Amino acid sequence: MDASFSRDFDLPDAAATARLGAALAPLLAVGDLILLRGDLGAGKTALARALIGAHLAAHGLSEDVPSPTFTLVQTYESPALLIAHVDLYRIENADELRELGLAEMLDEGAAIVEWPERAAAELARLASARLDIALALVPEGGRRARLTASGSWAARLEGLTI
Repeated sequence: MDASFSRDFDLPDAAATARLGAALAPLLAVGDLILLRGDLGAGKTALARALIGAHLAAHGLSEDVPSPTFTLVQTYESPALLIAHVDLYRIENADELRELGLAEMLDEGAAIVEWPERAAAELARLASARLDIALALVPEGGRRARLTASGSWAARLEGLTI
């Protein structure tokens, strides 16, 4: 991916992770793909929950945002956007990704994908506006998030603060 933007954010606690999700929520648009990478416990689901919750709240909506580990896909709809929260941890091959209908989801809305390395080549072809977020636990405590943007995400992230 040609990165036009790359920036690290220190996330010392759960509140900082929630602030990052809330800061990203109003930037989400139809066709966007957000890829969340990191080990188990790195905060992928927490960040996705915060982003989805903030987007829904901005439209006066509130929903429980469970992990899609077992369902593979959870969808959320606001007047502005359909958001698919996808967890690829349990898929075993790229054919399963096609069966999920991710390309069609991006035609109608945006997708937040956990464990994208399970289908990296297929995901790379799906969206030109992509935001990769790598989350890592840090020895001092908390997490660090590295945001790497392509397409229109690069301009949208300029000046992002949490």
